Amino acid sequence: MADLKRLPVKYIRDRAKSAYEKGTECYICGDRDDLDFHHFYSINELFLKWCRKNSHIISSAEDIIDVRDDFIEDHYKELYVDTVTLCKYHHRERLHKIYGKSPALGTAQKQKRWCDKQRDKVK
Repeated sequence: MADLKRLPVKYIRDRAKSAYEKGTECYICGDRDDLDFHHFYSINELFLKWCRKNSHIISSAEDIIDVRDDFIEDHYKELYVDTVTLCKYHHRERLHKIYGKSPALGTAQKQKRWCDKQRDKVK
């Protein structure tokens, strides 16, 4: 991937983000400022797994542009449904402190349950 000037995941996000349905408040606390859109399934991890499964080698911007629509179609649910809007505090300072910057794919349901539990605590 030496010829890429950006991470492959950024090309995917550029293409996919126009269809994101980001909420107007934090799912957990209701804050309306500094909101982030969180994917329970790490796009980067999903893409790497998808490339291995489909024998795609990404070494240039053209390579990623050629396959990103197929990836988005194959992972529609993970990109658009399995998501949540969080304030920066709950997203970066809490969720990613627990699950890491690029959470393992196997933690998606745990992240969802964590968000639900945090929300119940705030109520």
